Amino acid sequence: MNIIDEILEHNRNFVANKEYEKFQTTKFPDKRLVVLSCMDTRLEELLPKSMNLRNGDFKHVKSAGAVVSHPFGSIMRSILVAIYELNAEEVVVVGHYDCGMSAINADSIMSKMKQKGIPEETFHIIKNSGIRLDSWLRGFDCVQDSVKASVEVIKNHPLLPAHVPVHGLLIDPVTGKLDRVVNGYELADAVE
Repeated sequence: MNIIDEILEHNRNFVANKEYEKFQTTKFPDKRLVVLSCMDTRLEELLPKSMNLRNGDFKHVKSAGAVVSHPFGSIMRSILVAIYELNAEEVVVVGHYDCGMSAINADSIMSKMKQKGIPEETFHIIKNSGIRLDSWLRGFDCVQDSVKASVEVIKNHPLLPAHVPVHGLLIDPVTGKLDRVVNGYELADAVE
């Protein structure tokens, strides 16, 4: 049985047994937080448990490395929607130690793309359209600096209210220990 058929079979039982009832909440985050984290599988359950967040407490946005790569991309749009439409009042960027994005190599990824059948012509078309895949696919050298950079993109966004705190944290993907990188309250106080 393939993975989608397994998922759908499980889902039929999940719904029939009303297992969804324990997850019911509203679309508004009870703790008024929007959290941007990495998509690392080790964080799926560890991150909310280590932050004392439960289903319904926060809006969770994910990207590779918890990176906001473009101020008008989908990550920033999600954060703004959480603030303006879903009553979030604070933003927390959570990077993690031992992040795979620190080892990402654009040339290696493009080589793997070619191995999986992406034609060379596609790379030329993308390059001729002005997109630099080598920088778009690049990772980062220092996770602390990356968290600070994402906080800066969010905090300095022209559509983000100045009073919204934007915090930066790092989590240990083994123990769940959190370290503060940016105190968003200090930044918010500085603009008041």
